[in-house]
Amino acid sequence: MKEFIVYTAMRIGLFLASFGIVVGVMALVLDGRYNLFWAIVLAFLISGVASFYVLDRQREAFARRVEARAAKASAAFEQRKAREDED
Repeated sequence: MKEFIVYTAMRIGLFLASFGIVVGVMALVLDGRYNLFWAIVLAFLISGVASFYVLDRQREAFARRVEARAAKASAAFEQRKAREDED
């Protein structure tokens, strides 16, 4: 669960930083005006691409944790199934 929280918090932080940069650049270029919709869209795109490279280690840790939990659940299921077959 820790990996999920860390990865999600970092994704949110990356989005907020991207949003701040996009709004700042738009405000500078457009004399203090910016379109909120396009600022959000650009921030999502930028943070998505950046997270692919920047958060690779956290994403891998999260994927390993999910895979381990799935394997454990699958093994427990197979064990219960084998016990039912014995009866």
